[in-house]
Amino acid sequence: MVCRKKFVASLMSSILLSIPVFAAEVAPLNESDRAAIVQTLKAKISANYIEPALAERVGLAIASKQAKGGYASAASAQALSEALAKDLREFSGDKHFGARVFEGFREYSGTSDAPSRAEIEERRERSARRGYEIQKIERLPGNVGYIELRGFGGPEFVGPAYTAAMQLMAGTDALIIDLRRNGGGSPASVAYLMSHFFPIGEERHLIDIYNRPENTTQQYWTVPTVAQRYDKPVYVLTSARTFSGGEDFAYGMQVQKRGTLIGETTGGGSNPVGWYGVGNDIVVAIPTSRAINFITKTNWEHVGVKPDVSVPATQALQTAHAAILRNLVSSAKDDKDRTELQRLLAMVEKGETEKPVYTLRGER
Repeated sequence: MVCRKKFVASLMSSILLSIPVFAAEVAPLNESDRAAIVQTLKAKISANYIEPALAERVGLAIASKQAKGGYASAASAQALSEALAKDLREFSGDKHFGARVFEGFREYSGTSDAPSRAEIEERRERSARRGYEIQKIERLPGNVGYIELRGFGGPEFVGPAYTAAMQLMAGTDALIIDLRRNGGGSPASVAYLMSHFFPIGEERHLIDIYNRPENTTQQYWTVPTVAQRYDKPVYVLTSARTFSGGEDFAYGMQVQKRGTLIGETTGGGSNPVGWYGVGNDIVVAIPTSRAINFITKTNWEHVGVKPDVSVPATQALQTAHAAILRNLVSSAKDDKDRTELQRLLAMVEKGETEKPVYTLRGER
């Protein structure tokens, strides 16, 4: 039952995070509508937000603004959802708060039916059309692997794609994982990807996630069934935009001493959310849970993940590539290989790239 509940919740969250607002605008909101929506929101924050004391303050702040006419100009559900999203983040400091319009939303509960086969297949197809959030796979000069990952979808959909990507990178001498535009996603998928970077047979406890409404704690470990493993150096690129699950991966690789972080301090959001309807097709993301790293016993909420090498995000890839090439130069045993790596390093340090040649050899 627990696995089924988590699959349903993961499916709904990934759907909400990956599709645009599409609810049709209906009758405009009046003062009574706005008051009812705010009252419902206040109650659901109080019952579900991970920090009860802060939940009380945020709920009172939202209700006070409504009572003073602060949302009077929000004449539609879309306008009110945008105003609420902004205020929830500002009043709480929690960037995981959000609100949007979603027609036909069904709030998840422990008695919710499992998704239909059609719903699962729709999600699977959407994940495939987005390339499983794998934006780019490339072998950079010097036999350096590069994967840009934009998000973490449900493991039942993205897991095989992660393993396939890692298989393509198996022969590289080092790997760069680019999370500079990664907005997060499933902690189970984070754990699945991280599993590729530890020896087979070595199971590691990564994080726990405590859920306040259910009063439960879910443990996340590396996955022993992952067959493809990578034992070369790993570099993780971060930016201020790296958030949530992206931060989970970066933080985990750092504290497990399995990756070097290069870039900027990340966004600072570690509280997973639940989605709640508050009326008039407005759906609110309320942080219901707390991530707790197994090693540090804390997380990156509000503070972000600090890189090992701090550089502007725009320079992170060049910095990582150059650092890898320097290490390869110093460890090269063959003079010819060393000379070629030195040539490539000089180009990378200057920001130069080799132009492709499309003529037969010997032709000019």
